[in-house]
Amino acid sequence: MREILGRRLQRLRDRLKFPRAASRTAVEAGAGAAPSLLDAALTCATVRQWPVLPGVGRDGADSRRCACPDPECVVPGAHPFDPGLLAATTDARMVAWWWGERPAAPVLLATGGAAPCAVSLPAKAAARAVVRLDAQGMRLGPIVATPTRWSLLVAPYSLERLGELLYAKDHVPSSLRFHGEGGYLLLPPSPASGGGQVRWEREPEPRQPGSHALWLPEVEAVVDALVEASSGAPGGGSRLAY
Repeated sequence: MREILGRRLQRLRDRLKFPRAASRTAVEAGAGAAPSLLDAALTCATVRQWPVLPGVGRDGADSRRCACPDPECVVPGAHPFDPGLLAATTDARMVAWWWGERPAAPVLLATGGAAPCAVSLPAKAAARAVVRLDAQGMRLGPIVATPTRWSLLVAPYSLERLGELLYAKDHVPSSLRFHGEGGYLLLPPSPASGGGQVRWEREPEPRQPGSHALWLPEVEAVVDALVEASSGAPGGGSRLAY
């Protein structure tokens, strides 16, 4: 699968005339992640048809601070700013131009609509929950991991549908976060906001062999399973409250 994606990306670079020499120069200049960030953005946009845009990134003078105007930014570098979220696209030329101008920019997925959504929870709790769900035979989709949180990708859902789902629950762990319509998600191999790097804990898999469509679970199944895992833990839900 990776070899096929690699060949497709190279053909795309050739059509867009994105020079290899420029990528090598960026690596030698210290932006070692630049080519892989561009590749990741192009894969999402053109192969998976996920709308993406560059994150704001870090302040060049202080790598610990966000490049946005907010000195107290709680997710430094890992959010949209300029361009805004509505600019997210699957257009290969726009993606190539963005990362050509800003090769170290994080890759953001605009969630919702026809794109995947996600449910995220703290990393330690997520790792334990995923082991339990695997043991129960539940099929999970792609999982995006940072040092602090894991995000389980799910099929697109509306805010109304999510509201009905949560209203029907007696208890939902407060540590769960929902990345739905109008939201965004940081994708690999972007730098994580709290340090470290975003990675695939579980990479996207085709729905069927030879298909480009990815298999994604429904949000109800994932939330039900996580609530059950939490409620079955000692303390009545403390398992996910990290």
